[in-house]
Amino acid sequence: MRPPFRARRGTPRASRSLLRGLLRPCLTAFTVLVLLSAPACVPLGRGAGGPPPRDPPAFGAYVGYDSTAVRRLAELDGWVGAATPRVGRAFLPGDRWSRIEGEPGHLRHWGTWRRARADRMFVLNVPMLERNEAHLPDSVVRMELAKGAGGAYDEHFRVLGRRLVALGLRDAVLVVGWEMNGITYTHRCGPDPAAWKRYWTRIVRVMRAVEGQRFRFEFTPNRGRDAIPWTKCYPGDAYVDVIGMDAYDQPEGMRFEEQVDEPYGLADHVRFAKRHGKPVAYPEWGLFRNGDNPAYVRGMLAWFARHRPLYQTISDYCPHGVWRCRDNPRSSAVYRAWVARPFG
Repeated sequence: MRPPFRARRGTPRASRSLLRGLLRPCLTAFTVLVLLSAPACVPLGRGAGGPPPRDPPAFGAYVGYDSTAVRRLAELDGWVGAATPRVGRAFLPGDRWSRIEGEPGHLRHWGTWRRARADRMFVLNVPMLERNEAHLPDSVVRMELAKGAGGAYDEHFRVLGRRLVALGLRDAVLVVGWEMNGITYTHRCGPDPAAWKRYWTRIVRVMRAVEGQRFRFEFTPNRGRDAIPWTKCYPGDAYVDVIGMDAYDQPEGMRFEEQVDEPYGLADHVRFAKRHGKPVAYPEWGLFRNGDNPAYVRGMLAWFARHRPLYQTISDYCPHGVWRCRDNPRSSAVYRAWVARPFG
């Protein structure tokens, strides 16, 4: 879900001449392709400007979690043209454990959608605790994280894993405990980072033990520092397959280039993932505090083209969206022009 308002400032991007100066010492007998893959030598792309990519990364949109979401995804397919959204994304409601376990009626239609094409990817946000949006105090969060780290909730995640496998979602990307660096959710990390990390690793162990699974586990903070630096919540490479980031257009007045350069922002995210040998992903992004902002949409799509995430899924509802939300016509035109390209 969308992150809370945060007032931050970043650093403007470097000029082209500065980038050339940074690149020049790196030139060796290696090919340009090798240079572009070497993070210690080549600065990150700024992600703004340039023509639409000819081969965009796998994309989709959050268009709801109920049975109508699959129909909406098919309608989005028609709207974007030749390109095909092959990433479906949903949330498990976090109000009670029976729903975090993945009620079959909630997930069955996604299993049917996933099995219809081999190249599709299903991404599922998994809450770590029930009463996940009840705004519980830190004292309760600490207690709940400790119980989870001690194994009290293992069976809920074992049930979820078995249900996903049975429904044909054995290779789902599971975004566990998303936006843990914020204050929105009960599964937040801030009250006890050590217990949060122990609990994450326990969930991953339990679900990896489910017969037939091929799950990928994604660690996804909010962009920026928020309530706690998200690096303090990272549970370790052995328990993370993908490093994601939820990145909305906020706060008010912050340019895309500043969103790249702010502490714990887009550039730090890519660098962190490279250091840890993990792919990046963007499960949630979209317009927010700055209204209909085509410069932001263009910047994000160029960022994806340069840094090749495993996938990206825009939150397509107002105020964030570009297809279902008619409040953003200029951004919608940019999104459609960039994304509407065929790719395999």
